[in-house]
Amino acid sequence: MKDFRSKQLRVVNLGLEVFADELKNQNVPVTHVRWRPPAGGKPRLLEILEKLEELDG
Repeated sequence: MKDFRSKQLRVVNLGLEVFADELKNQNVPVTHVRWRPPAGGKPRLLEILEKLEELDG
C-alpha cells in the first residue's frame, strides 16, 4: 500500500465530462472517454440489439 500512495494518480473517466474537468482543474492527469449506454439505455432497443448480436454469431 505504501508504494501505491507514492505514485502519481492517473484517471480514465467514462461518461460525464464534468468529472474529468474537475480532475483537470486539480492538475490530475485524466483521459476522458465519451461513452453512452448501448441503445441509449432503452430496454426494448437493447433487447433488439442483443438478438441481432446472436444472429451475427
